[in-house]
Amino acid sequence: MIIQVYLSVKKLSNKLTAPPTDCKLIVSGAYDRYTDGCRSHAAAERRFVHIMILSVSDIDKSFNEVPVLKNVSFHIEDNEKAAIVGINGAGKTTLLRIIMGELSADGGVIALSRDKTVGYLSQHEAVSAEKTIYDEMLSVKQDIIDLERQIRSVELQMKSASEETLNHLMDTYATLTHAFESGGGYAYKSEVTGVLKGLGFAQEEFTRTVSTLSGGQKTRVALGKLLLLKPDLIILDEPTNHLDMSSITWLENYLRAYKGAVIIVSHDRYFLDRIATKIIELDNTKATVFNGNYSDYAAKKEQLRAAQYSAYMKQQHDIRHQEEVIEKLKSFNREKSIRRAESREKMLDRIEPVEKPVEVRADMRLKLEPRSESGNDVLHAEELSKSFGSLTLFEHLGFDIKKGEHVAIIGNNGTGKTTILKMINELLTPDVGEIRLGANVEIGYYDQEHHVLHMEKTLFDEIADAYPDLGNTRIRNTLAAFLFTGEDVFKQISALSGGERGRVSLAKLMLSKANFLILDEPTNHLDIVSKEILEDALNAYTGTVLYVSHDRYFINRTASRILELEHGTLTNYLGNYDYYLEKKDAQQPRANEITGNNAADTNTDTDNKQDWLARKEQQAAQRKKENELNRCEERIEQLEKRIEEIDALMVSPDVCTDVARLQELGKERAADDDELNRLYERWEQLSE
Repeated sequence: MIIQVYLSVKKLSNKLTAPPTDCKLIVSGAYDRYTDGCRSHAAAERRFVHIMILSVSDIDKSFNEVPVLKNVSFHIEDNEKAAIVGINGAGKTTLLRIIMGELSADGGVIALSRDKTVGYLSQHEAVSAEKTIYDEMLSVKQDIIDLERQIRSVELQMKSASEETLNHLMDTYATLTHAFESGGGYAYKSEVTGVLKGLGFAQEEFTRTVSTLSGGQKTRVALGKLLLLKPDLIILDEPTNHLDMSSITWLENYLRAYKGAVIIVSHDRYFLDRIATKIIELDNTKATVFNGNYSDYAAKKEQLRAAQYSAYMKQQHDIRHQEEVIEKLKSFNREKSIRRAESREKMLDRIEPVEKPVEVRADMRLKLEPRSESGNDVLHAEELSKSFGSLTLFEHLGFDIKKGEHVAIIGNNGTGKTTILKMINELLTPDVGEIRLGANVEIGYYDQEHHVLHMEKTLFDEIADAYPDLGNTRIRNTLAAFLFTGEDVFKQISALSGGERGRVSLAKLMLSKANFLILDEPTNHLDIVSKEILEDALNAYTGTVLYVSHDRYFINRTASRILELEHGTLTNYLGNYDYYLEKKDAQQPRANEITGNNAADTNTDTDNKQDWLARKEQQAAQRKKENELNRCEERIEQLEKRIEEIDALMVSPDVCTDVARLQELGKERAADDDELNRLYERWEQLSE
């Protein structure tokens, strides 16, 4: 369902004479910034209306007296691309529904510029019709189709019309063709085809009936209809959820070039990096606006957190110092000193406390550690083929995984990526070919459909049955590390959301102590903060990782090698996602195709070999730095211990009266101090 809303900003212009109490955003400065330099109220209003398309002012919303949004304010300008981010439950979808009028706010004002249209695609939007996919999309262009039908009708009438009637018909024909041309009539069919193909529908699928599609496919049709409508403001809630990588890239390019404004709610950080020019963060019921894309926002957010933490620590130090002074003054027990202490106490009471910045989900702890080391050869696959009925996914695939590698398998939906993981885990059998695990390999499997979980069990039983040696306390502590506390541990798995099931699967994975992790879409249903926690855990993991993911930001942060599954073949890229994009653009198609032999052996592309050698050199240099860092830390520990020993000796009765010995120890301590200072400086350089 596509919703179009028409609102007026006429009420907002009342600010020019008597500011209305329900338009606080306009009063608080946004209006003044955009009307600076205008000679008249009318000119100011015209400039304001032209620049600002949407105003969200002081929105409040609570559910069961629990605040979700408080004083949320921001604005969207013409052609601006904005993203709303925040953890699950922060109120992102609630805010979108309030903007669209689907949900009433407890307070505040939503205003849209006069004669502007809004198109909204919700997170679970879908279409349901007996039309074909193509006809359903074509219905958006009904006004153009009607014009075309009228033009054809007039053409028929002109063939047999009298001279007098013909002149009138020619005028009508000229008017209709002008409207048809200006409305994109000559290109509307190719536009529909382009959008459908961009969203991942093959030409042969155009004639499928919409009612036979999956929920995800219906959502893609709804998204396509919205894009064809071309409203002044598009609002999208998780638009990439049902798209593969090529479709997401197409949508990115489409939205970046889109002439109207866009508001996006998404957990896809790579998507936000490429599209967003403004980030609106919802955190603890409040909204904060950051200019730039997601990476800019993340960097600025960290700077602000660091600055606030520094201010908090400084204030805490000052408070402790004042308290010590007050205590000392009181201990003198004299009238003047007590008065001075009381004066300082009053000053202390007037201090405005700086809030300690809270790390979101700081209590969610994920640490992955292998129980034992595997051999260098972790997995060998050769001549793999798999078909389902008449559909052949791939033939003669081969690849190798070495110890310590973090390998991502990427590709469009339906190419067989998950099938490969299932064959490695013996959930599916290859039609042809062989998969061999190396020595001492222990697999930990994360399944995107959570088949490894038992829906009828409680969280507690799920962990207890999988790891019977764990005691009750250890099980509860493990679940608490993934934000399941109290009675939550006795919930049934079937009652959990997708994100909650993902956290249970991660908890089982953490306990497995496997040295080879196989992950199928591990970031699905996770919010941004949870993804970052998982990324940090995988980057610190010393075992081997093989995973399938559409999350390009996640791949960029965690992959050291990429296998692209395309047209039934695997192509090897020795780097992260940015490197993959760079090489894919530069290389001849399928230059380093893997067709059944060891990936490293079959990779004869000169550039890839040079890159591989360069990366080996980088890894060697990195190991050298890590070894120096370890030696540095060990020496610092030795020197600090020796300085403590010297300090103790110098005050001991046997030494404190021995001048020669004191001088000797003093020289040694000074030398140790000098060396320690140099080591601290070197340690900081190496740590960076």
